Amino acid sequence: MPISVRLATRADASEFLALIQALADYEELSGPTEDAQKRLVADAFDCQPPRFFVHLAFEENNPEPLGYTITFFTYSTFLAKPTLFLEDFFVRPAARSKGAGSALFDFQVHEAKRLGCGRMEWTCLDWNELAQGFYNKRGATHLADWWMYRLTEEDFTRWN
Repeated sequence: MPISVRLATRADASEFLALIQALADYEELSGPTEDAQKRLVADAFDCQPPRFFVHLAFEENNPEPLGYTITFFTYSTFLAKPTLFLEDFFVRPAARSKGAGSALFDFQVHEAKRLGCGRMEWTCLDWNELAQGFYNKRGATHLADWWMYRLTEEDFTRWN
């Protein structure tokens, strides 16, 4: 069956949150708290402009989404172009042989091109060989020379 991808709306909020929980379950992590869920919905659907964009993949004649992406823009000063950053990319395990991952990924590549981005970037967990193989098959480059660093809210307390 054909897979379609579309921008999520506020009406999709419960399905969107269910997919985030499914991703958390897959990665054996705790899902977002009730307060975090409220912020996710508000940031995606109530802010103008939205803080991030949610796209959902659907199989024809099936109202339950098979997967989702969250994207937002960063900016490359050296390219002087935006970068489409893929924050979340998840397909329910039962839907992985249906082409939903390819449809979502291809959609985002086309969006990056349509919007004049110089890059599309994302991260991948070091243990997720299934995802690594998916990206490698599509010609993505694993950047070994760039390390990701992070400060958390708890870390922010060290600054006055």
